[in-house]
Amino acid sequence: MDTARSCDLLVAGSGAGGLSAAVVAAELGLRVIVVEKAAQFGGTTAWSGGWMWIPRNPLAVGAGIVEDEAAPRAYLRHELGAHYDAARLDAFLAHGPRMVEFLRARAAIAFIDGNAIPDFHGGAPGAASGGRSVCAAPVDARILGERLAALREPLDLTAFLGMGIAAGADLRHFLMAMRSWASFRHAARRVAVHLADRLVHGRGMHLVAGNALVARLLRAALDRGVELRAGTALTALVRDGTRVTGGRVAGAGGAETLVAARGVVLACGGFPHDDARKRALFAHAPTGREHCSAAVPSNTGDGLRLGESAGGVVAADLAAAGAWAPVSLVRRADGSVGHFPHLIERGKPGLIAVTRAGRRFVNEAGSYYDFMEALFAALPAGAPVEAWLVCDHRFIRRYGLGHVKPAPLPLGPSLRSGYLQRGATLAALAARCGIDAAVLADTVERFNRGARHGADDEFGRGTTAYNRVQGDPTHGPNPCVAPLERAPFYAVRVVPGSLGTFAGLRTDAHARVLDAGGTAIAGLYACGNDMASVMGGRYPSGGITLGPALTFGYLAAHHAAGRAPD
Repeated sequence: MDTARSCDLLVAGSGAGGLSAAVVAAELGLRVIVVEKAAQFGGTTAWSGGWMWIPRNPLAVGAGIVEDEAAPRAYLRHELGAHYDAARLDAFLAHGPRMVEFLRARAAIAFIDGNAIPDFHGGAPGAASGGRSVCAAPVDARILGERLAALREPLDLTAFLGMGIAAGADLRHFLMAMRSWASFRHAARRVAVHLADRLVHGRGMHLVAGNALVARLLRAALDRGVELRAGTALTALVRDGTRVTGGRVAGAGGAETLVAARGVVLACGGFPHDDARKRALFAHAPTGREHCSAAVPSNTGDGLRLGESAGGVVAADLAAAGAWAPVSLVRRADGSVGHFPHLIERGKPGLIAVTRAGRRFVNEAGSYYDFMEALFAALPAGAPVEAWLVCDHRFIRRYGLGHVKPAPLPLGPSLRSGYLQRGATLAALAARCGIDAAVLADTVERFNRGARHGADDEFGRGTTAYNRVQGDPTHGPNPCVAPLERAPFYAVRVVPGSLGTFAGLRTDAHARVLDAGGTAIAGLYACGNDMASVMGGRYPSGGITLGPALTFGYLAAHHAAGRAPD
């Protein structure tokens, strides 16, 4: 039986953008309902590293890193080129720091700084060597009380025994656990506490990265009376003339109409698992299935279709439609196939990436987006989009390779499943992978000549601040470069994937959805990956998805409340 309820603001989706809008709107006095199609809250944010790119953020300023808007604006103008959207970027740069301070001061959300995290392209005008990133501080999961079970756990493929590991010192300790007693003690203590928590609570209780961000936002939402409904999908928008006035939702209790006096926020996570939209917008995915996103499976383009039903337009002219990243395919025990995002190990010394032709094509220590752009460019039209990450025994035991964990964890399961390939010689490895053996041997020989002296003569690996942060600080003279010499040799195949999508609904500086004529649709907002990327489909730095998601959620909430942003 259909029923009707009312609120001020209806939010569809519970990632960073949706929860930011919900928390800020509730703090401003609005009655808010959040509906989440999946059984748990958090979306892809809960699986993410949790970093937000926010130039001039309060934590950087507090540490004495002071820059005016000219520097990040110059960097973005250089990086985005013709895709530079002045109105929305002005709003982002002006209000990003205010969003962080609002959540700190008025929603009790604690952050940690990323002041040592550089922009991706250090040689570009306006690039910074740090001071533009923030992340939610680690938090005890007990803050969610009885709602803890509704929080999406970290991605099983990247978590260790279900335990999230934070980038930075935490990860370094795990990678150094077999080389440093201090790191071994840190890792052993973390694992012991985690296993005890799983025994008692059924999951890890020390939350980091994106899981911590979602938990803190959920707690703030609950404290402000936000109604949170998991397992409930927004199926249609309700309009009064041209104004969006609510939506129809469907959940375990049946269908319901929710009247939303101030409007609806679409934050459903974009379309990474919508084959039809991928087929239309991803040149490398002619059926849509050739693209294997690391985003949560529930992100199937609902928000974009809903926006279009009200007259909204999906931007199809961005530099790229997706936030590209290489992924490898991991078969789980239940037969399902997971998509492991390769974000960390590519910058470590002793690895190269090659095409099936056996040639390198990229600075492996660069960003995941740049890696995929280079791979697309390196392959002839119509060729399968794939590459191999190749390393030696020293590398895999020290750093792992994709889903394969470093020593002392065994290699056997990954070898038996076929995920990891091994050869006693490079020729044997090439035969197993279908790589041109002669070209691979020549590629490795040429790479090793320079690598023995810490140089990458072909691609300059390790010459930028971002490269070097991705490397191993204990290895010299170049933290990103070492020869591949110690047999046996190993390889993992990577295919095109993404961390999410960029092509979303066109919006204005208030996050209002625009129609085909550029007019705002009253009562309809979009943020996160349902909003066309403010970066125009480029990827200038880590955190350029979550930073704008939270900022435009904050701006949407203020506009819906009829309040100027603080």
